[in-house]
Amino acid sequence: MTKTSQSEEALFEAARQLTNPRARQAFLDQACVEDALLRQRVESLLAAEGAAVDFFKAATAFDIRECVAGPEGAAPALAADLAGAVGTRIGRYKLLQKIGEGGCGVVYMAEQEEPVRRRIALKVIKLGMDTKSVIARFEAERQALALMDHPNIARVLEAGATETGRPYFVMELVRGVKITEFCDVNHLDTRQRLKLFIQICHAIQHAHQKGIIHRDIKPSNILVTLHDGVPVPKVIDFGIAKATHTPLTDKTLFTAYEQLIGTPAYMSPEQAEMSGLDIDTRSDIYSLGVLLYELLTGKTPFDAAELMKSGLDAMRRTLRETEPHRPSVRVHTLQGGELTATAQHRQVEPFRLVSLLSGDLDWIVMKALEKDRTRRYETANGLSMDVQRHLNHEPVVARPPSRRYRLEKLVRRNQGVFAAIGAVAVVLLAGLGTSTWLYLKTREGERQQSQLRQMAEQARDNEMKLRRQAETREKTTQAEILLNEDKFAAADKFLGDLQLTQPTLEGAAVYRSLGEWHALQNQWPPAAARFAVVVQVNQLDGWDVASLDYLRQGVALVSGGDAPGYARFRPAVIARFQGTANPVVAERTLKICLLQAPDARLLADLTPFADTASRAFANVESTSTDEIFHAAWGSVSVALLEYRRGHYAQAVAWCRRSQNYSEDNQPRNATVHVLLALAERQLGQTDEERRELAQGRELIEAKGSAGLERGDGELGFWFDWVFGRILLQEAEGKE
Repeated sequence: MTKTSQSEEALFEAARQLTNPRARQAFLDQACVEDALLRQRVESLLAAEGAAVDFFKAATAFDIRECVAGPEGAAPALAADLAGAVGTRIGRYKLLQKIGEGGCGVVYMAEQEEPVRRRIALKVIKLGMDTKSVIARFEAERQALALMDHPNIARVLEAGATETGRPYFVMELVRGVKITEFCDVNHLDTRQRLKLFIQICHAIQHAHQKGIIHRDIKPSNILVTLHDGVPVPKVIDFGIAKATHTPLTDKTLFTAYEQLIGTPAYMSPEQAEMSGLDIDTRSDIYSLGVLLYELLTGKTPFDAAELMKSGLDAMRRTLRETEPHRPSVRVHTLQGGELTATAQHRQVEPFRLVSLLSGDLDWIVMKALEKDRTRRYETANGLSMDVQRHLNHEPVVARPPSRRYRLEKLVRRNQGVFAAIGAVAVVLLAGLGTSTWLYLKTREGERQQSQLRQMAEQARDNEMKLRRQAETREKTTQAEILLNEDKFAAADKFLGDLQLTQPTLEGAAVYRSLGEWHALQNQWPPAAARFAVVVQVNQLDGWDVASLDYLRQGVALVSGGDAPGYARFRPAVIARFQGTANPVVAERTLKICLLQAPDARLLADLTPFADTASRAFANVESTSTDEIFHAAWGSVSVALLEYRRGHYAQAVAWCRRSQNYSEDNQPRNATVHVLLALAERQLGQTDEERRELAQGRELIEAKGSAGLERGDGELGFWFDWVFGRILLQEAEGKE
């Protein structure tokens, strides 16, 4: 195939997707501005296609049985050509209904009668499209799907060819709708949408591990179906998939020169660039980022209609060079009615939608949408883990670009200006340096030599420091890779006694994962050691994550029996959050510091935190789920404080207030029962003490038998259960 014919095919494929005549003409005006003959050939192909469609529409009006059994059997060839019509058979499958159509294939719902009776999806090449290139791509999709076995990828059941040689294959019938439509119709909130997205990432990771790049990830290729009432996304249509290291078939078609493969709105910059740069799995990461952007905002980063209208060259330039708005900014720019509808689909107030997307989700999406693929997530699994970290209220690996990176972007966009400035600066610096050097040489030669020696020593020290920092970053990166492969023991051994010397989100995430791994196995001393590193180096996150990190370390120290370590730990917690006006931070500080009985000085130091929490949670009448959640836990913390102060009746009152809020958080319920038992024992209420202690013990021992797990903020983290268990041991005299 020549370069000219390839260009014709690419333009024909792009133009035939535009059903609006004006849009099609505008596209051809832009794409063929300097080649009238090319435009004439493309318009001829479009006209021929239209005539063919009209012909086949007319042909299907005839009874196919007449074609087969007409006078003297005169039309067997026509009957064979209509083998894809509804009601006919292909092999042992009866075609019931056309359910989809792509550039070269048609998908039917069909019925299999033997050896089992079931409904399936059958995909067959269109009449007139069975060229070598189309058959190669069709065969590639069949073998790509056959390689994979994942609950979120449609399975291939069989393949074959019709009597006239048109290839087909049989797939699992996915009874569902595209993911964006499913989410909007069912009004899924942001958390539910992210959980569906994580399943899609797992499916794409499976494909990548099989050596397959999808290259056309978009909502219409991800259908959501219900299994026993549970939504399950299914990835379909690997029609333009590419094998990364395994030949799909001997007839696999290499992507034609200057032929766009994919859907423009979801296409990665390297796909649009059409250069010598090979397409790898990170192209799918970009498309996943576009999908996540659309799930969160209801819009794609670049409007599909505007891309197509702008013409081929402008579209490619936009995808390669233009930075999209962050999701929160995109939502903020929506008009009133559109913003309200978008928020209603996600069960949130319009003003809350922007704040939900700001921060973590903005960072995650923009990291996946990086123009430079080396700055994207390395794997789909890495992207899904960052989304899960966000759901778990943990720090995400994605973060805003550094100032240096933004400066590099600015320089790259204005190379001519910066080259001129640089040349002038070099001349000025050279002249200034020469005159200064001559002056110092004549006036202060000895002093200059001393300074140079000091500078050399400082440079050596800086070099050693940078080398140590580079080695530390390399080790934490290697450990993160091992964690992504669930090799926790290997990652823990690999890090050994490595000491981090500067704040880092990546390092904190690695050490937090290792600490939790130890904790879930009741290995408390190493868990406490890992969490100690986390609170030391995680200076980049806000109060929410930081306070939970201190709570993790506190329960690990107490559970490990390290009383001296816990005694040193409590003043450090108070110093870290001293002066806070945030009631949630205040109540968590109380909880962290009161796992064991305090002395009078510590109680005095905790007074400001107690006042802040008591005022905030004394009379909460909100209907907000978050505010009720924090008020319920805040009441537990204040109750514990009152018990430690010896105010047992007030402790009982705060426990009852916590019970009035909600019953859906099991570790909090268990803790309240144990606290009530402790307070009522001091009040002489023996029967109530036994009843409450029995209920708390039942919940905590049941969880202990099932085993600890990471959990989440809504249903309870593992350290919430350990917090209750520590108080239960105190109530039973097992400290």
